[in-house]
Amino acid sequence: MTAETTAAPPLAAGARRDVPWLAAGATFLAMLDATVANLAVPDLHADFPGSSLSGLTWVITLYAVPFAALLAPAGRLADLVGRRTLYQWGTGLFTLASLACALAPTVPVLLATRGVQGGAAAALIPASLALLLHDTPPERRAGAIGLWSAAGAFAAAIGPGLGGVLVDQFGWRSLFVINVPVGLAMLLGGLRLPRAKGGAGRLPDLAGTVLLGAGVGGVALGVTQARDWSWTDARTLALLLGGAVLVGLALWRSARHPVPALEISLWRNRPFAAANAASFLYGTALYSWLLLGVLYLTAEWHYSILKAGFASTPGAFTATAAAVVMGRLTGRIGVRPAVTGGALIMVVSGVWTVAALPAGPHFVTFWLPVGLLVGTGMGMLSTGTASAAALSAGPLRFAGATGLNTTARQLGGALGIAVLAALLPARAAHDDYTAVYLFCTLAAAGAALAGLLLTARPRTSGGE
Repeated sequence: MTAETTAAPPLAAGARRDVPWLAAGATFLAMLDATVANLAVPDLHADFPGSSLSGLTWVITLYAVPFAALLAPAGRLADLVGRRTLYQWGTGLFTLASLACALAPTVPVLLATRGVQGGAAAALIPASLALLLHDTPPERRAGAIGLWSAAGAFAAAIGPGLGGVLVDQFGWRSLFVINVPVGLAMLLGGLRLPRAKGGAGRLPDLAGTVLLGAGVGGVALGVTQARDWSWTDARTLALLLGGAVLVGLALWRSARHPVPALEISLWRNRPFAAANAASFLYGTALYSWLLLGVLYLTAEWHYSILKAGFASTPGAFTATAAAVVMGRLTGRIGVRPAVTGGALIMVVSGVWTVAALPAGPHFVTFWLPVGLLVGTGMGMLSTGTASAAALSAGPLRFAGATGLNTTARQLGGALGIAVLAALLPARAAHDDYTAVYLFCTLAAAGAALAGLLLTARPRTSGGE
């Protein structure tokens, strides 16, 4: 272990006020770019008419796959080489990749830089939370996770709407330009963070890390491309089965290696396992719900992309508020109410939508209240799952636990988008949309059941 991970963290008196902002900025950028490009494909096709629409969807896929594949290895790396070091490298690479995406002259260049951006985002998530929690007293860690989760929940919820507004007003390149000034500010702020003194720790098992990243990437890519290739296509099956085999080999090596790529012992912790199950099902419901809403507004209510973007925004604010409030409460009432309660709120929102989704525009009487309600559930779930995973792992494994938890959510999101594509034909009818909303509702119900397995109160002592 490095001295950075073993030294006692500065607590209340020495806590730095800039750390929460730096950590929140990292998760905001990473989660924003997971959803902000959803509506950019038509505009990309106008700029690159020689490319197919299905080929351009790789702009989304090539961010999601390395993001999901590298989260767990990045978390393990942050725990060993230092959270500040990984944060700085991840921020710098993300900012450069964003600029390269904005300036990309061809589709292949855009796709390549988008993949690099996704890999850099994978470093930002675990490094930022570890940075925050190591600088926070144990009794305030649940609240800190609430603020961190609020930034991610706000970004994910506002992503499709903000993307629609930016594409409509400034074109697809603006989606990446907006990352540059924020990334530079984070990079400069990170330079002020103190370096820990001491010797270097051992890096995680390289072969196991490669196997894990390739395996998770194969599964994520297979699930994502199933919407275009079908679930029975040989390519889909090869990716899913091959990815599963590689993950199995990574687990086998991790059980035997002195510095494993994956902390197998974390999965023996029931709260941690339950938190990841809930996170997977939450991601399944979250990403399909967010994308479906914008698609329904533009296709059925005939909203412009700009109007649909604004209509999708209110839920982001209730998601943020709920994440902050639950972060303050989980230290007293535990994580179970946040996870199960938030999931049940999403279930109620889904049932309401399936039963009463209007064929014509009813923004004030239907869309706005449902959006505010489901946003509340999303914010509670985001904080609850992150808190349960991080606080059940102990301070020496904050980053690794966060990486695994976010991996589960991203894989769930890939599955959700694939199911959305399977249930929603090119000429979708009203019943097709309600079928997807029903699927989201069932996924949220599963997250509620997983939440019941969590302990009533999180461990905040900071021990191992």
